[in-house]
Amino acid sequence: MPQSNRKSAPRCAALVGPYLSGKTTLLESLLFAAGAISRKGSVRDGNTLGDSAPEAKARQMSVEVGLASAEYLGERWAFLDCPGSVELSCETRTALMVADVAVVVVEPIPEKALPVAPLFKFLDDNGIPHVLFINKIETLAAGGGDTRISEVMQAFQAVSSRPLILREVPIRDGDVITGYVDLASERAWKFNPHAPSDLIPVPDTVKDREQSARQEMLEALADFDDSLLEQLLEDVKPEKEEIYRQLTKDLASDLIVPVLVGSAEGDNGVRRLLKLLRHEGPEVATTAARLGIEPEGSAVAQVFKTYLAAHAGKLGFSRVWHGTVVDGMTLAGERVSGLYRMIGADQQKIAEAQAGEVVALGRLDKAATGDILSDKGGAKRSPLWPSVPAPVFGLAIQAENRNDEVKLTGTIQKMTEEDPTLALELSTDTGDLVLWGQGDIHLQIALDRLRGRYNIPVKARQPQVPYKETIKKGTAHHARFKRQTGGHGQFADINVEIKPLPRGEGFVFTESVVGGTVPRQYIPAVEQGVRDTLPRGPLGFPLVDLTVNLSSGQFHPVDSSEMAFKTAARMAMSDGLPACEPVLLEPILSVSIAVPNEFTSKVQRIVSGRRGQILGYDAKADFKGWDEVKASIPQGEMHDLIVELRSTTQGVGTYTYAFERLSELTGRLAEKAIEAKKAILEENGR
Repeated sequence: MPQSNRKSAPRCAALVGPYLSGKTTLLESLLFAAGAISRKGSVRDGNTLGDSAPEAKARQMSVEVGLASAEYLGERWAFLDCPGSVELSCETRTALMVADVAVVVVEPIPEKALPVAPLFKFLDDNGIPHVLFINKIETLAAGGGDTRISEVMQAFQAVSSRPLILREVPIRDGDVITGYVDLASERAWKFNPHAPSDLIPVPDTVKDREQSARQEMLEALADFDDSLLEQLLEDVKPEKEEIYRQLTKDLASDLIVPVLVGSAEGDNGVRRLLKLLRHEGPEVATTAARLGIEPEGSAVAQVFKTYLAAHAGKLGFSRVWHGTVVDGMTLAGERVSGLYRMIGADQQKIAEAQAGEVVALGRLDKAATGDILSDKGGAKRSPLWPSVPAPVFGLAIQAENRNDEVKLTGTIQKMTEEDPTLALELSTDTGDLVLWGQGDIHLQIALDRLRGRYNIPVKARQPQVPYKETIKKGTAHHARFKRQTGGHGQFADINVEIKPLPRGEGFVFTESVVGGTVPRQYIPAVEQGVRDTLPRGPLGFPLVDLTVNLSSGQFHPVDSSEMAFKTAARMAMSDGLPACEPVLLEPILSVSIAVPNEFTSKVQRIVSGRRGQILGYDAKADFKGWDEVKASIPQGEMHDLIVELRSTTQGVGTYTYAFERLSELTGRLAEKAIEAKKAILEENGR
């Protein structure tokens, strides 16, 4: 690859890909190759720079974006090690927005291509240049397998809207991959474990494959350049410099996806990846222009992750887009108190950061993730910033120590600054404090942080379903409240009519009192007494869709009071409602499920197995090869739907939902719901 004498501004590459593809190991290998670390860590041993959090070590997986800086051939790079779990994909997407280029790390297994489809779509929707790095290349032919690189390419091409351009042909020695031939330079390299590769002559056994693959690469590039196309049609061999220029231009425009092979574990092909990023990766100015970020004042930076450090306070991981950020300067009305270059969890304090650098800005309390900060004016939000996905999984939580309850809610509010996909809801129907997120693993990580980082042990369970109840027939009821004590007594006498209303009408109170049998000043007290009984009907659930009419009553000029009439109203409802045939209502949700069309029939069976009703399905408008299944599903069947859906669809299926209606629930399911509610009420002493 041709060398450039011009020194680039600092750049940023994001390492992304499915869980277990080897991103964190690749980060260690990149840092080792660049000389930033003298010894590689291991995910298995829990000593990597990228996964330093206790929650990551316990699970041997990335749970948040890891940031590390290094210099390679005199140029500074920031590497963002992004989580691979689909439940943490929002963290990955926000990091991708500030990267110049993404390295999509995958295994050489055709069956594992599908989980990359949503990632490819996000990259292409946002025009983010990306390279495909086929990791663990040593496993391609291990154990006598006959999988070839062409099969792997074909599988991943099926989930990419951009053409995959193979840049290297693996060299085989039996079942072992010993090196590669670079298709642009037509030079061959032999792998050396944990050391730079050796330049070797192109082996005779690979020459035919190399020529065929190189021709395919050139033909793919010619789709975007008329001059190159003319040369190929005239059998003119293009100059290598021209090929490199076209590769660089097409990558920056997100027209192609270069494909490299290697092994992060063995440090093979990693230096080649570094060189490709260095020579063909876009500059920070190109990325800022793509995002529409204009120079404003002497410094512009954007926060892509908020981190609440134990001792340093709030840190905003940020990309400097323009100018120079200096420690102590004012950005968006706040003073930067601490400027740090990150190497994993270690902070290196620096005095200033130039355009292109990724740094941590200290104690900008008002700055939120996604904010664009400058020394002129306030914070701005980019219209291109990814939206926060709706929650799909919830757990009812409770502090083990009641003294921690106030601290619990305040701490979770802080945690939502770090992770906006977390949400806390106090259900007015059930009283549950529900922590919402993107899946069970996501919430378990949050609970571990509560216990470990904030010392708040928490109990969690499945949230209660917000059932309601209503009545099927009406009744008239008389209630009298009379109590005689020393001095004034208490007296109230009322007649009420209780009737059902059509579904969705809620509650209506009326009065038809004539002759002053109930004085006007006491009628609001009767209404309030009736309303006091609505949160808990005869079955234990909130009452809806009924009307109560106060028809007549009696009063005492001395002993009657608002409190007496309120109490009489409660008595009338408590005694009268059981005669109205109370019935349980369950919430039904309108659900839209998005899956690859090969799983549509399986999703229909999942819906049917959850008492759901299929309303239809159609091709997903913005995602080729995907379907959108519309269904109505009882909320009581929704708790672990996302778990089954992801298990069925290799982790890519997802859904959105909205409340649709209330529907009667009878039989054994209703009995179980009522029994469960009684047990909870008894447990809480209610």
